Amino acid sequence: MKRFSNARRANLLRLLGAWVMLVMPGGLAAAAPAPAAPNESEFLSLGFKVMVAETKVQKDWVRSLPAGKIRAMQRNGKKYFIYPDAAKNQIFVGGPKEHDAYLQLHPDTTKKGAQEAANREYRLKQDKVMREATARDYSDPFLGASWSDFIY
Repeated sequence: MKRFSNARRANLLRLLGAWVMLVMPGGLAAAAPAPAAPNESEFLSLGFKVMVAETKVQKDWVRSLPAGKIRAMQRNGKKYFIYPDAAKNQIFVGGPKEHDAYLQLHPDTTKKGAQEAANREYRLKQDKVMREATARDYSDPFLGASWSDFIY
């Protein structure tokens, strides 16, 4: 009888331990403070301009952008930074000066930005290498074939 009681107690403790292990990570994740999303007045005070999506294509594009993230764009040779607000069908648009002001207010995003800049630099380097290789291929009428390849 005592043996049955100890086995039952051990099973109950295992079940309780498993339940705590399942609930604990969710509780810790919920307790972690989420970074505060920038609000409209903050962007306007930094110098960002508001552009409202009016057509269906514009609204769909704004909804397709990743929420809560500033995205770099280039248009007509100028660099812009946009932040979508899909709930209001609008985007906040600023230049490098406004983006630098935003990074000063939110320094936690600079690590991610530094990694993105390193990735962008690497891609540009790869693009340069590919352009040079393509130019070399176009300049060679035989595309690397030697005369010995044509001898039977």
